[in-house]
Amino acid sequence: MLKRLMGRGTVAVWVIKQVDDDLLHLCGQGIVKPRHRRSKALRALREGRFEGAVHMTGGGMVLNSGLFAALIPIDSLQLLAKGQAHWKGRDWLVAQVPQRCWAFRGPLVAQANPLGGGLVSSEDIADIRQRVDQATPRPPGEVVFRPLNANEESGSLLIPKDEPNASPRPGNGREWWGRGLDD
Repeated sequence: MLKRLMGRGTVAVWVIKQVDDDLLHLCGQGIVKPRHRRSKALRALREGRFEGAVHMTGGGMVLNSGLFAALIPIDSLQLLAKGQAHWKGRDWLVAQVPQRCWAFRGPLVAQANPLGGGLVSSEDIADIRQRVDQATPRPPGEVVFRPLNANEESGSLLIPKDEPNASPRPGNGREWWGRGLDD
């Protein structure tokens, strides 16, 4: 209450990981706690120069604002139907960014969501693949998958039930105590 009266309340924001030509990579909602007055924080958010902690809603993670391309006040971006959003006077496609990508510092790519409609973001590893030298030594040999017990002997490893004392293990009672001493 006192923070609100002093103008230092929290600001709810949309957290954008990456902005492409017609696509927003949206992490979800977050909350920023400005160091100064709330009005200054809103101005910094609108100008894209806010610096500080972002408390992600629903998971409790606190991340640095430098990890994100944009932090947009909740009222400045409207989510529309069919995976779209309206921001800065135009419509954008929206790709959901999974939590594992929030701290990723490389580019993201959008792919169709296999579990339903819309797009989902993932790490773009094309640069990493290009940097791998083709002459890099590979592990020797070839991996061959065989059925279970394919390398076992052809005979049965089980002892037939009709043989007396077939079990190498002692019995449950005291009969094993004297075994081997008088033999």
